[in-house]
Amino acid sequence: MANETTCFFFPLKFTTYSQYEYDECGLDNHPEEITPAEAVAYEEEILAAIAKENRSFEDDRGLAEYIYTDALKEKVHSLYPSVEVWNGELWGVMTAGVSGALSEAEITELLSFIEGQNSDGYGEGLEQRPIKTSAGEIYVSFWNSESYFIKLEQELKQRAPDFGYGGPVMGGMK
Repeated sequence: MANETTCFFFPLKFTTYSQYEYDECGLDNHPEEITPAEAVAYEEEILAAIAKENRSFEDDRGLAEYIYTDALKEKVHSLYPSVEVWNGELWGVMTAGVSGALSEAEITELLSFIEGQNSDGYGEGLEQRPIKTSAGEIYVSFWNSESYFIKLEQELKQRAPDFGYGGPVMGGMK
């Protein structure tokens, strides 16, 4: 049984589609991004959609059932995706139930696994399903290729809070 919890944070991408009419072409969809700060208003609906997705796991290990190396699979007993508000923005979170502290090599391997799940596995499936909100349907992507990173919770939360997703940028622009 897991005796420690390790959380990994990563930026999310939020999209909605507005319909505009174009001459004889009819209706055309245009993606509009929602900022992580604006997405906080939809946290409850997003958490409900993630909980629904998580019911499809075959056992109580979540994504850990798909870890491919035996040593890491033995140490990581569960791995569940979620979202959390931090510093006024909605972030993606993977919570790992682990036996003992993970070595640097194990953390690196787990980060690689999480990145794969976010871009091509779990995250790809989630981002293709609309989430109904009071403002219409939104799509949540666990993969934000423009500014993607994964950080341990303590590493992220020790950063200066006013930097947001992108961190400090030369010239003061984000």
